[in-house]
Formats: sequence, C-alpha cells, structure tokens
Amino acid sequence: MTSSHIKSISAYQCLDSRGFPTVAATVLLEDGSIGSAMVPSGASTGEFEAVELRDGDKQRFIGKGVMNAVTNVCTTINSALKGMDAANQSVLDQRMIELDGTENKSKLGANAILSVSLAAAHAAANHRKIPLFQHLGPGTRLPLPLVNVINGGAHAANSLDFQEFMLVPHIAGPFSENLRVAVEIFHALKKNLTKRGLSTGLGDEGGFAPNLESSVQALDLLVEAITDAGYAPGKDVSLALDVAASEFWDDKKSAYVFKKSTKECLSSAQLISLYESWLARYPIVSIEDGLDENDWAGWSELTKKLGSKLQLVGDDLFVTNVTRLQRGINEKVGNAILIKLNQIGTVTETLQAIELGAKNGYRSIISHRSGETEDSSIADLAVAVSAGQIKTGSVCRGERTAKYNRLLWIEQFLGAKATTENPFKS
Repeated sequence: MTSSHIKSISAYQCLDSRGFPTVAATVLLEDGSIGSAMVPSGASTGEFEAVELRDGDKQRFIGKGVMNAVTNVCTTINSALKGMDAANQSVLDQRMIELDGTENKSKLGANAILSVSLAAAHAAANHRKIPLFQHLGPGTRLPLPLVNVINGGAHAANSLDFQEFMLVPHIAGPFSENLRVAVEIFHALKKNLTKRGLSTGLGDEGGFAPNLESSVQALDLLVEAITDAGYAPGKDVSLALDVAASEFWDDKKSAYVFKKSTKECLSSAQLISLYESWLARYPIVSIEDGLDENDWAGWSELTKKLGSKLQLVGDDLFVTNVTRLQRGINEKVGNAILIKLNQIGTVTETLQAIELGAKNGYRSIISHRSGETEDSSIADLAVAVSAGQIKTGSVCRGERTAKYNRLLWIEQFLGAKATTENPFKS
C-alpha cells in the first residue's frame, strides 16, 4: 500500500451562498495528506443533469437537507474506496459510478459522488505537494472572465427574463488586468444605476438585480458603463448573455414566453431573429442557452444563422455530458459547451466532456453555479485544461471572489509562464 492510498472519507452538511445545505467531503490519505471539497448547487437546472440528492424532510431546511447524501459518503462510498489510490482519479470515479449503478447518479447522489471525487483530487495534489491545477493538467493559460454584472431569470426577483448579462474584458495583458477592467466597469454600472434611482441590490451571482424595462435596457446600461469607465465597447470589452431559455419555454403554448416582463410569446425563429438584430447594435460575442434544451431543430437553425458570428454555448443542452455533446456534434448544434462539475458528478467525466469538445472544435467555458461555496476548484480546473474562459459570477460576494482570487494566486505562482489569449479576437 502506497502513501497516497485512501485511509478514510468523511463528510458533513455545509451551506451554500443561497443559504441551502450542500455536501462537503474530506479524503484522508495514508501519508496524512488531506483533501477537502464542497459541492455547488444550481437554481436554473437542466432536466438532464445528474441528480442532486435532497432529503425532502420539510421539517429540516424546508426539505433541502443533504444528510442522506452525507451518509452515503460516510458509509457506502467510504467502505468502497478505502485502500484505493487517490492518484488514480479515473479508477476512483468509475468505482463510484458502478457503486451508484444509475444513469443519473440518483442512488447515491451526484452531490455525494462529486464531493468525494473532488476531495480525492485535492488529496492527491497535496500528496504530490503541487497545486491542484498542476495535478489535473499541464495548462498554464489563464482564462478570460465572463463577469455577470446584471442578474435576471431564476437568479433574481426582478423583471428580467434573461438570466445573465455579462462583461467580457479582453484587453491585451494578464488575467489580473482583465479582472481590474471588470471591477472598474462594475462600479461605473453601480454609479449609473444609483443615478437613475434603480436598485443596486444583488442577485444570486453577485450582479445587480434592478427592475428594468427590457433586456435591451440592460445591454444599454452595460455599454454605457463600459464607456464611462474609459473603455471601448467591442474593442476592449464585449458582452455575453446567458439566456437560460428553458426557464421561459412554455410547452402548452409551444413558445418562448417572457413571463417576467412583457408576456410576449416568440417562436424559435422569432427569438433567433431577435438575437440577430442585437448583434448589429451591441458587441455580443457569446450567447448561452439561447433556446430550450429540447429544441434541437431550433438550435440547428440558430447555429446555421449565427454560429459563424459568435459563440453559441450549450449549458442545459449539453449538461457536461458526452452523450448529449456527441449528439450536438453530430447535428452541428452550438460551438461551445459550458462545463459544470456537478452536472455530471465526477472529475473524470468532466475532463472527458472537455476533451471531446476540444477534439471537435467546441470551446469550453468552466462555470460555477448560482448556489456556490468558497471552494475554488473550478479556478484550478480552468487553468489545468487551458479552457480560456471562466464564469464565476460578479466581482463581489465572497463565494465569487474566491475563484477570482485563486486565479490571481495562480497567475502570481506561474509568473512568466502564465499566458492569456482572447478567443474572440477577429
């Protein structure tokens, strides 16, 4: 038995940034190395995601408790993985997948499985005495941040149907400079919202959540803030949207219904035309989940019309799942995949999705969830695989800044070896 073999695995119930329980796990190795991880939780979740196991006991945490998942870690998973080598990530993950035995990890819970998968990776990195990003991959490329500064949809109690309005700073220079630019624009936006008497309260991901007349007003506010901060829209800073269209798709009406604002009903073709009209007015470089997760015909048309003009990201569509991503590749749908560890449930399957995308020309954007913790593993993942882009929310709230601060540390640690690249450069 080598010193990187697992001695014990434990877990407990901690809190995420929305005040709901989530799973935290610790893996202890024979040499005394320890790895810990906390699992995030989504509010806007795709129907094809791996199952987040909740207790359902309305007397405790209004049914949101995760003690069953915690128990699964401390008993079933602990017994099965004890003595295994934490350095063999794929073997560990496959053991847990087999142990669960379901297609969507509903028996043990993807939250239980992921907590151990990530904690084991941290333990193995600590055993090797290297940072997690060096353990996971050879990358040295720092990502561009897609910074969510106006929240809507399921992430805010306001009038915006679209979920995220993001800044994409891409000035020449290191990650830290792009982050600085985003911070300066964030504060210019806050000043402008205050001047108009609009709320500067925050949504789930740390962006402002004002009641606005329309998505167009949100885009106008971002362009104004970019200019007021001293930058050129499109040249220095672009825009990105997470539409989260599945949230306002209405099966009964077979239409996209702007439920929070105008109550307008649009077909797939009309929504695509709306996006197309915005491209002529705004420096939009990325649209995520522009259509519903089951609207494959619409996605095909969206990709034909706009795929050569900007990044079309599948989140609910692909759910970090190689089977769904392969369908997208086969049907020429989208050109990028959002990567969320807890959508699939293990580190190994996450890396497989990134690899499959890269082999077929799909960009990967490493992403947080609306219910986050101070765990910063996704920052390391983004660098390890040279993803080039990361979504981790706004530039305030500790669970968001934890990831940015980790990237700043990695940049400092790498020194001259750290690189950046603008994937949107024309």
